Parts: sequence; C-alpha cells; structure tokens
Amino acid sequence: MNALYDTIGTGYANYRRPDPRIAALIQDALGEARSIVNVGAGAGSYEPRDREVVAIEPSTTMIAQRPPYAATAIQGSAENLPFPDKSFDTATAFLTTHHWSDLDQGLREMARVSRGPCIFLDHQMEGLKFWLLQDYFPEMVPQMRPLLPLEKARAIFPTIRIIPVPVPHDCTDGFFCAYWRRPEMYLDPQARAAISFFANASSVDERIDRLRLDLEDGTWQRRHGEVLRETEMDLGYRLIIATS
Repeated sequence: MNALYDTIGTGYANYRRPDPRIAALIQDALGEARSIVNVGAGAGSYEPRDREVVAIEPSTTMIAQRPPYAATAIQGSAENLPFPDKSFDTATAFLTTHHWSDLDQGLREMARVSRGPCIFLDHQMEGLKFWLLQDYFPEMVPQMRPLLPLEKARAIFPTIRIIPVPVPHDCTDGFFCAYWRRPEMYLDPQARAAISFFANASSVDERIDRLRLDLEDGTWQRRHGEVLRETEMDLGYRLIIATS
C-alpha cells in the first residue's frame, strides 16, 4: 500500500472527505469504546474526534495530508502493529484491507491489540452490479473479490455482524462507487486518482473517453437514467463488526 499511495495519493484528501451519514453508522458501531487504533488510516477519514485514536499508515504521502486536528499517525503496517496485546478498546480498518500484503496477518494483529471488537468498513464486491464495471471495465468483473473475505475473517473472529452501508447520491467520500449518480465525476482525473481501482485497471483513458461520449450523446442516460431517481443505493459497502 505504501508505494501505491505514495504515487497516487497526492490530492487524495480533497476527494475522500468522510460522509457524515457513513460516519454516524461507524460512531454507532464503536459503542462505548474510548481508545482506538485505526489501521491503514490514510488521511484520517472516519476517525472520531471525541475518543483517543492512534493511526497506523504506511504512506508518508497520506500522513502528510492528515488535517491538524487528526489523531497522531505512526508510519507502519497492519501486519506488524507496534503495540502490546490488548492495548485498545477496539481496532478499526476503513476501506483498506485490499491493500494489505498479508491479510491473515493483518487481521491477527488487529485481534491481538484489541480488547473488544474490530470494526471494518469494507466492500463485498462479488456479484456487484454497477454500470461503471459492466459497461466500461467488464474484464475487471471476474477479478472483483470481497475486500475482506469472510471465510478468512471467521477463522480469526468467531462472531461477525454485518451492517449494510447504503451509498447516498451526494456521498462526500469519493470511493469507487460513490459517483453512481454523478457519472461525470469519473471524467475528473483527480477524482480517479483518489480511487485505487483505476491504478489497477488497463486502458483507463480509453474507457473514460467512451464514458464521456456516452454522456454527451445521451447513451448513458438511456441505459442508466433510472438511477437518477434514486437517493441512495446498496452497492456492497458493509460495516463488519468482528469479535474474537
């Protein structure tokens, strides 16, 4: 993750601003936890300001974009958390597990340092029906896996609760599916730079040019105009509350 976001992470914080509706779900999931380690913390999205938070982030580019009020950040990785056992009330990881070099080890480390549940915001992408994938990047569909495979998680966390996280039409956090009702945002190269999917896809400029033409001539609206009537959509984002 370090190398990827040191390359694409410049300007990330301008497009990946925490959405207050998603933040409220996370606050509820945190319950009474007072001390939190946030793993793969990036620019600090969804870190609560009313609790004691320590952030772990491998990329210096991302750490540099954390706002002044953000929690103290330590450069490090999920696979080797520099804390004693049971150091925190809970451990969190928001839209990050797909970047870890060793998912099993990262999950074990989170379970080790947490006295309570571990909380993930993740994206279950198997079976995802999303026009950007289906129309413009169909060859990526077979590669789309759950970012946190539940069979791996259950080997470490016997108890798992899953909460759907609908994506509002005006979501302020510009993750992969955030612009489902604002397709023109995918034309913005800086918006795409804040989404790791595009760093792994091929012929991105060619596909985006096709989207631009489809928007100009009305093809996109003829195919997908029904989504413009929706205020939120379930696009596979989930809060996962895992207890060891």
